[in-house]
Amino acid sequence: MTSDLCNLMRKTKFGLLACAAVLLAEPALAKIGEPVEFIRVEGTQRVEAETVRAYMQLREGQIDEVTLVDQSVKSLFDSGLFSDVTIRREQLGLVVTVLENPIINRVTFEGNSAVNDDTLSSEGELRARQIYTRAKVQDDVERFIEVYRRSGRFAARIEPKVIQQPQNRIDLVFEIDEGPTTTIRSVNFIGNKAFDDQRLKEEIYTTETRWWRFFSSNDNYDPDRVAYDQELLRRFYLSKGYADFRVISANAELTRDGKEFFINFQIEEGDIYDFGPSRVSTSLKDVGIVELEELITHEAGERYDSRLLDETVDALTKSVGEQGFAFADIRPRVTRDRENRTISISYVIEEGRRVYVERININGNDRTYDDVIRREFRISEGDAFNRVLLSRSERAVRGLNYFSDVEVTENPGTEEDQTIIDVNVREQATGELSFGVGYSSAEDLSTQFSVAERNFRGRGQILSLQLSFSSQVQRYNIGYTEPYFLGRDMSAGYRIYQTDQSYDNQSGIDITETGLGFSLGFPLSEDGRLSLFTNFSEDELTNSSSSAGVNPGYSSSKIEVGYYYSIDKRDDIIDPTSGWTFGFGQDLAGPGLDISYLRTSMRSNFYHELAEGYVFHARAKLGIINDYRGGNISYNDRFFEGGTGFRGFDRSGVGPRQVSTGYALGAQRYFVGTTQVSLPLGIPKELGMKANAFIDFGVLGETDTVSSVPGDIQDEMEFRATTGLSVSWRSPFGPVQFDFAHAIKSQEYDKERSFRFSVGTSF
Repeated sequence: MTSDLCNLMRKTKFGLLACAAVLLAEPALAKIGEPVEFIRVEGTQRVEAETVRAYMQLREGQIDEVTLVDQSVKSLFDSGLFSDVTIRREQLGLVVTVLENPIINRVTFEGNSAVNDDTLSSEGELRARQIYTRAKVQDDVERFIEVYRRSGRFAARIEPKVIQQPQNRIDLVFEIDEGPTTTIRSVNFIGNKAFDDQRLKEEIYTTETRWWRFFSSNDNYDPDRVAYDQELLRRFYLSKGYADFRVISANAELTRDGKEFFINFQIEEGDIYDFGPSRVSTSLKDVGIVELEELITHEAGERYDSRLLDETVDALTKSVGEQGFAFADIRPRVTRDRENRTISISYVIEEGRRVYVERININGNDRTYDDVIRREFRISEGDAFNRVLLSRSERAVRGLNYFSDVEVTENPGTEEDQTIIDVNVREQATGELSFGVGYSSAEDLSTQFSVAERNFRGRGQILSLQLSFSSQVQRYNIGYTEPYFLGRDMSAGYRIYQTDQSYDNQSGIDITETGLGFSLGFPLSEDGRLSLFTNFSEDELTNSSSSAGVNPGYSSSKIEVGYYYSIDKRDDIIDPTSGWTFGFGQDLAGPGLDISYLRTSMRSNFYHELAEGYVFHARAKLGIINDYRGGNISYNDRFFEGGTGFRGFDRSGVGPRQVSTGYALGAQRYFVGTTQVSLPLGIPKELGMKANAFIDFGVLGETDTVSSVPGDIQDEMEFRATTGLSVSWRSPFGPVQFDFAHAIKSQEYDKERSFRFSVGTSF
């Protein structure tokens, strides 16, 4: 009777204490306050009796108290070993009866397809051979629900089931109803006047669900992504002069059927500001204020742009750091003139507290090894923290082109003088499967197929296989590059190649080149790199009878050594809007073999953002080749332009040509330039479509080919120019490009080409 009453009372608010009082108050037992002569444990299977006694607050020989019995019951429950515990008096001792929690035999999942078992197992805490408790199961259920919510499935339901097995073991089964993906019906903005909804949608990650986004997950609701979108909106408005901008609220409304969300951003744009006077002040000794003020990237009267503040801080940090102040703290102090709507900036430079990098965390790289990312960092764990070097590191990681998104953040370390750097990346496909198609009245249809992996085995190695088949070119190329040879910032690679080129339409000849090449590259400065290379090849030229006079056949061996130096100052390697690149190289063939020459080449690019969406791009390239032994340059070593290199002309369609056959002869000098401006298409940026209006221009000539027929060789070093429109689309299946061009200045013997089309895909 007493035990039944105790079991009932244990379910009430004060159950344990009341139960203990009832058990100790049984009249047949010893009186309360007398010593406990023994403690007997009953019901254990795996747990030792001494383990049970160790969890109790009451020991043999102690005076029994109701509170000690109560605390003992609580301790045994808190151990997680038991699902039921009772303590009763028997004569002069206590009898402790326990019911052990079962052991988990295995954990399985049923009904899941969107999230695999490995992902769920890594999130859960329960494993085989662990002790089962209801609290732990409920914790795991909540973790699994969160996993599904992060993947956009807010309707997911998970029910744990227990299957009893012999020897007090169980199988734990999580039955999952994943439900539909909770997509986003619309993204709405409230309070925007300067920019319409479509423009603001281009600046955030969250996207509305559309049929063409079947490869994207950004149209699934993710509260963390929405929170980050608020920061993206803030950055965007601050870069456009809206210094008072703020996001009032961002909320998500679920439709009645639970399948879609409405995302609403309520914003306040505020007024637009211009820059006012700016200056630099510092308490550091021997630092020139005038020289530092020349590094300010904005001037009074210009539209306020928060990005220019960051650029100025970086420039000042670099400058004072080079002068020996590694821990200088540069803080831009903003003074608003709301009446005149100007913002004056005072860059205050002080001796900052010493901060060191405690740890660098790499997150999100499921495939790419950590060291592939870490080796791009200009600072290491334990180094003095430097914001400029951190910015360069982020740029270098982004330039790998292994990731669709790279975010570097700073967080407080375990000590005041330490900081933790978190690098969050989102991996993208680095394998490329390309298929190209071109059309012209002269060549008809041509195709190209290539397979390349820029991040082979996740170690940053480059492996490529190129096969080109057309009516004029068959190219086979296998290449391999190790970007960090011998663990140093030094690339080493090789390639094996064979090229069969048929110039039946241009020159009436066929050329076969088979070779092996080696290369070695290393940095000379932060943005400069030098590459050394050597090639060994066998060249063979066969000729049709109609052009044998100007292009006689030959078979020769060639050894080529050379260098190429490049500088890259672009703001972004993938999609630049400002900056420039420059490259210069020379290669020497021979001496001692059949072919000898000195070839010089140069390439440069310049980028400048004219206005939002309009980026000006200027490009130039030139080449000069001469035989230093006074002989003729072999046909396949000459310069040929046209096709993608000089739009508006056919392949090898520009330059010296034989009149009687119309065959291209190649040149020893050339210069080709391009000016183009990107054009907004008025469609969502996320569609990945771009258009460029371009002008290509240049000269190409000075062949050393001679003919026995007077006037049969046309070789005027005359100016040519074309204009047109290039449209590219980053489609779900790969890059697609259309080139429409028209020659506005050409020679009568040039061969024009007005349209080119290519398509590729990635894996």
